[in-house]
Amino acid sequence: MKTRAPTVAVSRSLALLIGLVGYGFSMALMVRAGLGLDPWDVFHQGLSRHTGMTIGVASAVVGVAVLLAWIPLRNRPGIGTIANVIVIAVTVDASLAVLPTPSALPVRVAMMLGAVLLNAISTVLYIGAGLGPGPRDGLMTGLVARTGLSVRLVRTSIEATVLLTGWLLGGAVGVGTVVYALGIGPLVQLVLRLTPQAVLARSGWAFTDTTLTTMSECPNPAPSRDDNPKKRQPTQTC
Repeated sequence: MKTRAPTVAVSRSLALLIGLVGYGFSMALMVRAGLGLDPWDVFHQGLSRHTGMTIGVASAVVGVAVLLAWIPLRNRPGIGTIANVIVIAVTVDASLAVLPTPSALPVRVAMMLGAVLLNAISTVLYIGAGLGPGPRDGLMTGLVARTGLSVRLVRTSIEATVLLTGWLLGGAVGVGTVVYALGIGPLVQLVLRLTPQAVLARSGWAFTDTTLTTMSECPNPAPSRDDNPKKRQPTQTC
């Protein structure tokens, strides 16, 4: 029993790292596919085209700016929040440096579809680690908590705003943007259903509602009314 806590901590840290690296690599795949990016990356790309920053640096700068917006929302970052900003930025730039730009449409489509699938798997890993939400997820949860508005309304409003701004800045909007928007939620749920329970327990997803698709949709745990500690429900970790 004494070694269980360190083992869980290592497992979650590993899940966080693999998830963030996979997420950054999926971003690079989408960029090289050239068929459109997810809303935030449309904004990152548009920003990079007007500032000379790489997409990775732009994502980190935006991440830090979003973290500053956490202050009035009274959100508290975790180690996963800081890692999100750094690891994804480094990974996407490193991946773009080595990934070729294909010209054949079938290859581009395959890269785009693979990127969306990898993004879903990576999301399950890094959110399931339970070590702190990403800056953008935390912005959504904070706004939901402070405004009382629904998650869907807040999330849609934010992503529509960054998508429009990114498009006006020259970010790539295309069929990949639509595929990502429609596919990422169902794919995350599918990955959760296919992942063995033992893995979910180690990552933290065993104690979450598997119908959720992002950290921003994760509710606070309700206190148990059962006075018997053996029958109490596990603590929410997402």
